Amino acid sequence: MDPSVFFFWVFAAITVVGALGVITMRQPLHSALFLLLTFLAVAGLFILQHAEFLAAVQVLVYAGGIMVLFLFTIMLVNVRRQAKEPFVNRRAGIAVLAGFFLFLLVGGVLTGPALVKKGPPADPAALKTTVIENSTARVVVPGNSEAVAWGLYRDYLLPFEVASVFLLVAMIGAVVLGKRSLEKFD
Repeated sequence: MDPSVFFFWVFAAITVVGALGVITMRQPLHSALFLLLTFLAVAGLFILQHAEFLAAVQVLVYAGGIMVLFLFTIMLVNVRRQAKEPFVNRRAGIAVLAGFFLFLLVGGVLTGPALVKKGPPADPAALKTTVIENSTARVVVPGNSEAVAWGLYRDYLLPFEVASVFLLVAMIGAVVLGKRSLEKFD
């Protein structure tokens, strides 16, 4: 068996198990940890598809930043478990069943066109190079990360910087509002 196929199935299984853990766990902290597992497995799937930049963004932004935000929210809400509460949510079976039927529906829609015989597979070496064209130049970039960097930092530099300033202002505002509400609570 090809190692990439083996690792695809390993990462896919970890992703599905993590997603099931997110929706079935009763405690928010356990759900957040399963969500972290799912994010890391999706990053592994991105690496298998030679999308290293997306894998790095998945780990840095989602597994790093978003998970810290979730954990701080869980700690601020201070959810406590009652002694006689079950470990798994009561509606977990219904959620898993609904997810399975949704999986069958989406899987059927996505794999239906793929079953049609198409031409020969593309050359793997050609998939690793990207051609970026604009009105002045044509650049052949050797990989996915380089292609994203060329487009992001050359063509869309100003919107990228404006978005980063907006995110910084939103983060500072959230900290100020959170601190103000905690002062009123104490």
